[in-house]
Amino acid sequence: MSPSTARTDGDSAPLTGQARRDAIARGVAFPISPLGWIRLVGRFTLLLVMALSFAMLHYVWRFFGAEPPWTRRILAAGAWIVGARVTRVGTPLQNDVFTVSNHLSWIDIMALGGASGTSFVAKAELATAPIVGWLSTLHRSVYVKREDRFGVADQIDRLRAAIGTRWKIAVFPEGTTTDGHSLLQFKTPLLRVLEPPPPGVMVQPVMIDYGAAAEEIAWIGDETGLNNAKRILSRPGTFAIRVHFLDPFDPRDFPGRKAIAAESRRRIEAALVAALGKPLRPFAWMIAPVRYEPLPPTEG
Repeated sequence: MSPSTARTDGDSAPLTGQARRDAIARGVAFPISPLGWIRLVGRFTLLLVMALSFAMLHYVWRFFGAEPPWTRRILAAGAWIVGARVTRVGTPLQNDVFTVSNHLSWIDIMALGGASGTSFVAKAELATAPIVGWLSTLHRSVYVKREDRFGVADQIDRLRAAIGTRWKIAVFPEGTTTDGHSLLQFKTPLLRVLEPPPPGVMVQPVMIDYGAAAEEIAWIGDETGLNNAKRILSRPGTFAIRVHFLDPFDPRDFPGRKAIAAESRRRIEAALVAALGKPLRPFAWMIAPVRYEPLPPTEG
């Protein structure tokens, strides 16, 4: 039975469209067709071969104290292998930049990193993800536990130490992935690293748009990371990602992390609404680690 016609929970009719996406978000693991397994194994093998091919060059560069030029190309190639066709819109700052972006999928790491060369502040779970976690580590990602509200000071210290004098790092301040039609409130603890902003550092908001494929690609609800990866790698065809690098702003004009977060979110929301051509909708899934609960449905 192919994924497009899979049945679940004893249903007498196949789940398709929105019903299927809702079932996936509830944690239902749909079967993969034989052709899907061929795509999955093929893409995973290509990712592995690509990563290993660049690994030796990367570590040789690091051994001699040089900045490896490979990781940005590796991330861009990884995005292409999994089916993403990334278009860069706008101009990313190349130095002294703190990037703030919305977040839909683990693919964002490869799309945004490949388009700009930025490093990341990422969820600790990503560090153990096959291949993608290793690539993120090579790219100097800093891993944090979003739910560890009592360890924020230590995480800020580690973030500052990891950045050093090389300010080219991105954060996903929603603290989780959403569906491309919603935008959660931005969490501000990690923005303490900008209190006060280092000299010359600018903030650049980024809006990542998966277009019509957003809800299908997004990693939301109770779907496990493994199921999401299997679903994406077995997916037929390709999908478009547009990475919009919005106008940067001087964080000194918006003193404090809350003001910086609010201005970043305002710009990303405006760009996302323009891309969708309609207002954003409330996110429908509860996310305990970031203390988000969906609003109850209103009558009428």
